[in-house]
Amino acid sequence: VQLVESGGGLVQAGGSLTLSCAASGFTLDSYGIGWFRQAPGKQREAVSCNMRGGDTYYPDDVKGRFTISRDNAKNTVYLQMNSLKPEDTAAYYCSAWDSLRAYGGQGTQVTVSS
Repeated sequence: VQLVESGGGLVQAGGSLTLSCAASGFTLDSYGIGWFRQAPGKQREAVSCNMRGGDTYYPDDVKGRFTISRDNAKNTVYLQMNSLKPEDTAAYYCSAWDSLRAYGGQGTQVTVSS
């Protein structure tokens, strides 16, 4: 069982990035999915969660800029990030969970320069 994030990098403020999270060993469409981030010296925070029933959560500071999606055929979750700000700089992690278990990836670094 594995989740592998990719797509991070260095981008200028105002730019866009799309993060990917490929799952193996289990089927994502049976799980809730989410993206979290952690900046140096700060606690990990959720930036997007998508429940199996379709409800999606975004905190106010990314609402309208970030979009979570999943491609069940590719068993992959995406996070489209637009209008990036320096304060979005962090390591980004994906996670998948159901009522019995939760899985997480190793993260991908996003750095936004001003």
